Amino acid sequence: MTTVDPVRTVDPAPPPPMRLRELVFGAACAAAVRAAARLGVADALQDTPASVEDLAAAVQVQPRTLRRLLRALACQGIFAEGPDGTFAHTEMSRLLREDDPHSLRYIALWCTEPWTWDVWPRLDEAVRSGGSVFEDVYGREFFPYLNEDAPESAYVFNRAMTTSSRQSAQDVADLIDLTGAASVADIGGGQGHVLASLLERHPALEGTLLDLPGVVGNADPRLREGGALAPRARVVAGDCREDIPVEADVYVLKNILEWDDDSTRRALANVRRAARPGARVVVIENLVDDTPSMRFTTAMDLLLLLNVGGAKHTRESMVERLTDAGLVIGGVRPVNAYLHAFECTVPA
Repeated sequence: MTTVDPVRTVDPAPPPPMRLRELVFGAACAAAVRAAARLGVADALQDTPASVEDLAAAVQVQPRTLRRLLRALACQGIFAEGPDGTFAHTEMSRLLREDDPHSLRYIALWCTEPWTWDVWPRLDEAVRSGGSVFEDVYGREFFPYLNEDAPESAYVFNRAMTTSSRQSAQDVADLIDLTGAASVADIGGGQGHVLASLLERHPALEGTLLDLPGVVGNADPRLREGGALAPRARVVAGDCREDIPVEADVYVLKNILEWDDDSTRRALANVRRAARPGARVVVIENLVDDTPSMRFTTAMDLLLLLNVGGAKHTRESMVERLTDAGLVIGGVRPVNAYLHAFECTVPA
């Protein structure tokens, strides 16, 4: 793996006036990352430094403007410019490659989708009202818009959620002790990567995946008919805010309790209604007050306010919602550097 010493270094602590100037141009940085991801620049760049001309030919763009894009990204540590004008990968630029095992390409695209540019300027309205502005901008709620009017954005969303779930699935499987459990239900589990990891870890376990029809239609192949785990897996299409027609020993809810308060209350009430006394409920979330990634998490918290009127939780707010739902919290444990698990039981 080849790296180069960058031509330009950025002052890690610019004076406040310059730092504020940089912050208000944050959209330029986000747009540059999005452009590089959409153009496939990171995929075109291999393990050795390449000239701008060769990269431009590979991604079919103009060399002069590509150099400007790469220069802006290199200032942020995304790609590195060498003394001879070539560019090489950095740890961050590799994360924009689609084939990287820790790829954030679709996360980067999701956080910069076209609708985001329409709602961010109205953050003051959301702060004033305490609710989403999305319906005011697009005339309908976020998820109906995404699934019915914006298929490309829906595709990016699904890929981003798949990436995130796949990367954390093993951590979740390592954490949850399923000794004595015969069945597990992954509620709002996306394509089922967490469920698949749990079933692989526990050969006698049976599992159910519940999510919206458009999501479970693309469930992990291991869970679908003909898949290695299909004999022990059931895939159910449904909305956990409306009903949870699943009985299990353990219910897992990962990163789904971020809607508006009413939706969160309904989902938890449905879990409580479906679960028999003694069943376990494991709620996994990244918290705004207990994570090393505060800048990202607080930004996502504001984006959730804008699009669905939701929020990232603090430890206190999550405890409050789980307790209000009638669940008994046995403990809170870290899953990894950015996720925490609330382990609960359903009382008799």
